[in-house]
Amino acid sequence: MTTYKSVNPATGETLEEFPETTSADIEAALAKSDKAYHTWKTTSLDERAAVLNRVAEIFQERKDDLARLIGSEMGKPFAQAKGEVDIVSSIFRYYAENGASFMADEKLSVAGGGSAVVRKAPVGSLLGIMPWNYPYYQVARFAAPNLMLGNTVLLKHAPNCPQSALAIEQIFADAGLLDGAYINIFATNDQVADILADQRNQGVSLTGSERAGSAVAETAGRNLKKCVLELGGSDAFILLDTADLTKTAKMAAAGRLGNAGQACNSPKRFIVKDDLYDDFVSELTARISKVTPGDPADPSTTFGPLSSQAAADNLMAQIKDAIDKGATVHAGGKAVDGPGAYVEPTVLTDITPEMRAYQEELFGPAAVVYKVSTEDEAVDLANSSPYGLGGAVWSEDTDKARAVADRLDTGMVWINGLAGTQADLPFGGVKRSGIGRELGKYGMDEFVNKKLIREEA
Repeated sequence: MTTYKSVNPATGETLEEFPETTSADIEAALAKSDKAYHTWKTTSLDERAAVLNRVAEIFQERKDDLARLIGSEMGKPFAQAKGEVDIVSSIFRYYAENGASFMADEKLSVAGGGSAVVRKAPVGSLLGIMPWNYPYYQVARFAAPNLMLGNTVLLKHAPNCPQSALAIEQIFADAGLLDGAYINIFATNDQVADILADQRNQGVSLTGSERAGSAVAETAGRNLKKCVLELGGSDAFILLDTADLTKTAKMAAAGRLGNAGQACNSPKRFIVKDDLYDDFVSELTARISKVTPGDPADPSTTFGPLSSQAAADNLMAQIKDAIDKGATVHAGGKAVDGPGAYVEPTVLTDITPEMRAYQEELFGPAAVVYKVSTEDEAVDLANSSPYGLGGAVWSEDTDKARAVADRLDTGMVWINGLAGTQADLPFGGVKRSGIGRELGKYGMDEFVNKKLIREEA
């Protein structure tokens, strides 16, 4: 059974509980979303853009309150939460400003005369299933391009972020979005299956775990529904050489510990050339050891709790498995005493294939470091993961870094930088990291009817 409940992960205190959406409410939401689609798809692009711009403005106007809200529900430190709101605003503005050009007709060169264009059109009501680690951002990158296209949205948020989900729905209403074009539903897994089986639904986008993605993809496939999946990641940070090891280690630590390590595209596996390995481990350990947990509501806090006690327990089980099987602990390795879902920032080495940490995603503040002797060995180790979301290559020789980047089996690669996100860059992976792309112009190419219109000579 799905329980929609706000529990402060810093204290364990239950803040508020919400009833699940009833079957009758699901039927009403489907009908309302479908009805709204037939009006929203005929609304001018200028009007759609105006709504998205107003959504961006309201997020900024309510930034502090919105930041505190997700801090209380999933533990994000206040400063990082405000940064998330800024990204959200940029996404809505980006599609408001660029959506019309992304939807422009594409003229084709036709053999035999006449003319042909591909015209992009919306497809209907869509289901979004979104996670807790970036409660506003994950919704924005799905909802913004699709609302600009003229699709409508049913949104099932993570069960531990119900207040955040309601806050988003209220922002759309206050921005003047057509009633029914965006509907929040506190749905169960069985109700998700019912929605995907309904002919009024035209597709689903999920960001979440590999397990959830597999279940949703199976149901979507059975019902011939398009799906976009952004799943887990175990991104490699490949360090070939550096002119400033201290700075590089500082960047590595920051990338691993942002959002308490709960980011799908954060660096999780540090693959380091043997001549730098010992010094890098020392520098990384020194930096991670200095990080102390704090109250997410305190503006000075940089490291908060994990999203829930269950998340903390799962990470500790992975860490304990590695230690029990011979991994070396350089920092952390334990849960933090006291209330809250806090885990010590951890650095592990001597990871071997029989350990869970070798193949599984470590979704929390735990870094594993590997030593390699050659670029080929680095690439082979990086590509050995079942995931293929992102990665990074660090070298003073950018030609060498580009060559290594080309060999990585991932959807994204950063050279001499940390994996991040911005509205105009596509986001997505390969292998078990998912299907499809979000953001950039590609974010408007997933749930769209690319209709051919042919005129004979």
